Amino acid sequence: MIRYIEGKLLKKEEDRVVVFTNGVGYEILLPAIVRKTFNSKKAGEDGEVVRLYISYHQTERHPKPLLIGFNHEPEKEFFEKLITVEDIGPPTAAKALTLPIPEIARAIEERDSKTLEKLKGIGKRTADKIIATLHGKVGKFALMREDQIPSEGEVIDFKKQVEEVLVKDLGHKVSEAQRMVREALERNPGVSTPEELFEEVYRGQKVGPLSKSG
Repeated sequence: MIRYIEGKLLKKEEDRVVVFTNGVGYEILLPAIVRKTFNSKKAGEDGEVVRLYISYHQTERHPKPLLIGFNHEPEKEFFEKLITVEDIGPPTAAKALTLPIPEIARAIEERDSKTLEKLKGIGKRTADKIIATLHGKVGKFALMREDQIPSEGEVIDFKKQVEEVLVKDLGHKVSEAQRMVREALERNPGVSTPEELFEEVYRGQKVGPLSKSG
Protein backbone atom coordinates (compact mmCIF):
# COMPACT_ATOMS: atom_id res chain seq x y z
CA MET A 1 0.00 0.00 0.00
CA ILE A 2 1.24 3.50 -0.84
CA ARG A 3 1.14 5.93 2.11
CA TYR A 4 3.55 8.69 1.02
CA ILE A 5 4.98 9.96 -2.27
CA GLU A 6 7.80 12.40 -2.91
CA GLY A 7 8.76 13.33 -6.45
CA LYS A 8 8.63 15.87 -9.27
CA LEU A 9 5.38 17.49 -10.31
CA LEU A 10 5.02 16.19 -13.86
CA LYS A 11 1.51 17.36 -14.73
CA LYS A 12 -1.38 19.35 -13.25
CA GLU A 13 -5.03 18.87 -14.15
CA GLU A 14 -8.16 20.43 -12.68
CA ASP A 15 -8.53 18.02 -9.77
CA ARG A 16 -5.38 15.90 -9.85
CA VAL A 17 -1.63 15.85 -10.42
CA VAL A 18 0.91 13.39 -11.77
CA VAL A 19 3.97 12.96 -9.56
CA PHE A 20 7.06 11.33 -11.06
CA THR A 21 9.24 9.25 -8.76
CA ASN A 22 11.57 6.30 -9.32
CA GLY A 23 10.64 6.07 -13.00
CA VAL A 24 6.88 5.94 -12.35
CA GLY A 25 4.26 8.67 -12.75
CA TYR A 26 1.53 8.43 -10.11
CA GLU A 27 -1.85 10.05 -10.77
CA ILE A 28 -3.09 11.54 -7.51
CA LEU A 29 -6.50 13.05 -6.87
CA LEU A 30 -6.36 16.24 -4.79
CA PRO A 31 -9.19 17.63 -2.65
CA ALA A 32 -9.81 21.37 -3.04
CA ILE A 33 -8.10 22.15 0.28
CA VAL A 34 -4.92 20.56 -1.11
CA ARG A 35 -5.17 21.96 -4.66
CA LYS A 36 -4.89 25.47 -3.23
CA THR A 37 -1.24 24.85 -2.44
CA PHE A 38 -0.51 23.73 -6.00
CA ASN A 39 -1.68 26.84 -7.86
CA SER A 40 1.78 28.43 -7.93
CA LYS A 41 3.69 25.21 -8.63
CA LYS A 42 5.00 24.65 -12.15
CA ALA A 43 4.81 21.24 -13.78
CA GLY A 44 7.25 19.96 -16.37
CA GLU A 45 10.79 18.81 -16.84
CA ASP A 46 12.05 21.07 -14.06
CA GLY A 47 8.91 20.63 -11.98
CA GLU A 48 9.00 21.28 -8.28
CA VAL A 49 9.41 18.48 -5.79
CA VAL A 50 6.13 17.68 -4.05
CA ARG A 51 5.47 15.60 -0.97
CA LEU A 52 2.07 14.07 -0.37
CA TYR A 53 0.56 11.74 2.21
CA ILE A 54 -1.54 9.19 0.33
CA SER A 55 -4.87 7.60 1.08
CA TYR A 56 -4.85 4.48 -1.12
CA HIS A 57 -8.04 2.77 -2.26
CA GLN A 58 -8.57 -0.38 -4.31
CA THR A 59 -11.47 -2.83 -4.06
CA GLU A 60 -12.87 -5.75 -6.03
CA ARG A 61 -15.65 -3.52 -7.31
CA HIS A 62 -13.16 -0.77 -8.19
CA PRO A 63 -9.92 -2.57 -9.11
CA LYS A 64 -8.21 0.55 -10.50
CA PRO A 65 -6.12 2.03 -7.63
CA LEU A 66 -7.23 5.46 -6.46
CA LEU A 67 -4.61 7.65 -4.79
CA ILE A 68 -5.77 10.74 -2.91
CA GLY A 69 -3.11 13.18 -1.75
CA PHE A 70 -2.79 15.42 1.31
CA ASN A 71 -0.19 17.93 2.49
CA HIS A 72 -0.42 16.83 6.13
CA GLU A 73 -1.08 13.52 7.81
CA PRO A 74 -3.96 14.89 9.96
CA GLU A 75 -5.77 15.87 6.74
CA LYS A 76 -5.48 12.29 5.53
CA GLU A 77 -6.61 10.94 8.90
CA PHE A 78 -9.71 13.16 8.88
CA PHE A 79 -10.51 12.10 5.31
CA GLU A 80 -10.32 8.44 6.30
CA LYS A 81 -12.80 9.07 9.11
CA LEU A 82 -15.12 10.87 6.69
CA ILE A 83 -15.29 7.87 4.35
CA THR A 84 -16.59 5.70 7.21
CA VAL A 85 -19.90 7.59 6.85
CA GLU A 86 -22.55 5.65 4.94
CA ASP A 87 -22.79 6.59 1.24
CA ILE A 88 -19.57 8.66 1.32
CA GLY A 89 -16.93 6.93 -0.78
CA PRO A 90 -13.41 8.25 -1.41
CA PRO A 91 -14.27 10.28 -4.58
CA THR A 92 -17.25 11.91 -2.87
CA ALA A 93 -15.24 12.71 0.25
CA ALA A 94 -12.40 14.20 -1.81
CA LYS A 95 -14.81 16.51 -3.65
CA ALA A 96 -16.50 17.49 -0.39
CA LEU A 97 -13.37 18.87 1.29
CA THR A 98 -13.88 22.47 0.18
CA LEU A 99 -13.68 24.10 3.62
CA PRO A 100 -10.73 23.97 6.05
CA ILE A 101 -10.77 20.73 8.00
CA PRO A 102 -10.91 22.48 11.42
CA GLU A 103 -14.07 24.27 10.28
CA ILE A 104 -15.66 21.00 9.13
CA ALA A 105 -14.66 19.27 12.37
CA ARG A 106 -16.14 22.08 14.47
CA ALA A 107 -19.38 21.86 12.50
CA ILE A 108 -19.58 18.13 13.24
CA GLU A 109 -18.86 18.57 16.93
CA GLU A 110 -21.39 21.44 17.20
CA ARG A 111 -24.01 19.57 15.14
CA ASP A 112 -23.98 22.43 12.63
CA SER A 113 -25.52 20.76 9.59
CA LYS A 114 -25.89 24.09 7.74
CA THR A 115 -22.11 24.45 7.49
CA LEU A 116 -21.73 20.85 6.34
CA GLU A 117 -24.30 21.45 3.62
CA LYS A 118 -21.91 24.05 2.15
CA LEU A 119 -19.52 21.23 1.26
CA LYS A 120 -19.58 20.24 -2.40
CA GLY A 121 -22.03 17.41 -3.04
CA ILE A 122 -23.29 17.25 0.55
CA GLY A 123 -27.01 17.72 1.12
CA LYS A 124 -28.99 17.84 4.36
CA ARG A 125 -29.50 14.09 4.60
CA THR A 126 -25.79 13.36 4.15
CA ALA A 127 -24.83 16.18 6.54
CA ASP A 128 -27.03 14.56 9.19
CA LYS A 129 -25.36 11.19 8.54
CA ILE A 130 -21.92 12.78 8.96
CA ILE A 131 -22.93 14.24 12.32
CA ALA A 132 -24.56 10.99 13.47
CA THR A 133 -21.43 8.97 12.58
CA LEU A 134 -18.60 11.32 13.57
CA HIS A 135 -19.94 13.52 16.37
CA GLY A 136 -17.64 13.13 19.37
CA LYS A 137 -14.85 11.61 17.27
CA VAL A 138 -13.25 14.55 15.42
CA GLY A 139 -12.65 17.16 18.14
CA LYS A 140 -8.89 16.97 17.75
CA PHE A 141 -9.12 18.05 14.11
CA ALA A 142 -10.91 21.24 15.15
CA LEU A 143 -7.68 22.09 16.98
CA MET A 144 -5.38 21.88 13.95
CA ARG A 145 -2.93 24.78 13.95
CA GLU A 146 -3.12 27.52 11.35
CA ASP A 147 0.16 26.33 9.82
CA GLN A 148 -1.58 23.06 8.97
CA ILE A 149 -3.98 24.96 6.72
CA PRO A 150 -3.10 26.50 3.32
CA SER A 151 -2.61 30.19 3.97
CA GLU A 152 -4.32 32.99 2.09
CA GLY A 153 -0.98 33.78 0.46
CA GLU A 154 -0.97 30.39 -1.21
CA VAL A 155 -4.22 31.08 -3.05
CA ILE A 156 -3.41 34.65 -4.03
CA ASP A 157 -2.07 33.72 -7.47
CA PHE A 158 -5.31 32.53 -9.00
CA LYS A 159 -7.25 35.41 -7.38
CA LYS A 160 -4.91 37.92 -8.99
CA GLN A 161 -5.13 36.05 -12.27
CA VAL A 162 -8.94 36.35 -12.32
CA GLU A 163 -8.80 40.03 -11.31
CA GLU A 164 -6.33 40.77 -14.12
CA VAL A 165 -8.55 39.08 -16.72
CA LEU A 166 -11.58 41.01 -15.48
CA VAL A 167 -9.66 44.28 -15.84
CA LYS A 168 -7.45 43.77 -18.89
CA ASP A 169 -9.63 41.50 -21.01
CA LEU A 170 -13.19 42.19 -19.84
CA GLY A 171 -13.02 45.93 -19.21
CA HIS A 172 -13.83 46.21 -15.52
CA LYS A 173 -12.24 48.73 -13.16
CA VAL A 174 -9.64 47.42 -10.72
CA SER A 175 -11.80 48.19 -7.68
CA GLU A 176 -14.81 46.55 -9.32
CA ALA A 177 -12.85 43.40 -10.21
CA GLN A 178 -11.49 43.15 -6.67
CA ARG A 179 -15.00 43.52 -5.24
CA MET A 180 -16.43 40.86 -7.56
CA VAL A 181 -13.68 38.39 -6.64
CA ARG A 182 -13.94 39.15 -2.92
CA GLU A 183 -17.71 38.65 -2.91
CA ALA A 184 -17.38 35.42 -4.90
CA LEU A 185 -14.94 34.00 -2.36
CA GLU A 186 -17.18 35.06 0.52
CA ARG A 187 -20.08 33.19 -1.08
CA ASN A 188 -18.01 30.12 -1.84
CA PRO A 189 -14.75 29.87 0.14
CA GLY A 190 -14.14 26.41 -1.32
CA VAL A 191 -13.21 27.84 -4.74
CA SER A 192 -9.72 26.61 -5.61
CA THR A 193 -9.12 27.20 -9.34
CA PRO A 194 -9.45 30.19 -11.69
CA GLU A 195 -12.23 28.37 -13.58
CA GLU A 196 -14.27 27.83 -10.41
CA LEU A 197 -13.73 31.45 -9.38
CA PHE A 198 -14.91 32.78 -12.76
CA GLU A 199 -18.03 30.62 -12.45
CA GLU A 200 -18.74 31.95 -8.96
CA VAL A 201 -18.20 35.56 -10.08
CA TYR A 202 -20.64 34.99 -12.93
CA ARG A 203 -23.24 33.40 -10.64
CA GLY A 204 -23.02 36.41 -8.35
CA GLN A 205 -23.69 38.79 -11.22
CA LYS A 206 -26.70 36.91 -12.63
CA VAL A 207 -29.05 38.79 -10.31
CA GLY A 208 -28.50 41.79 -12.58
CA PRO A 209 -26.39 42.81 -15.58
CA LEU A 210 -22.70 43.29 -15.07
CA SER A 211 -22.07 46.92 -14.28
CA LYS A 212 -20.30 48.75 -17.06
CA SER A 213 -16.95 50.30 -16.48
CA GLY A 214 -16.24 53.78 -17.68
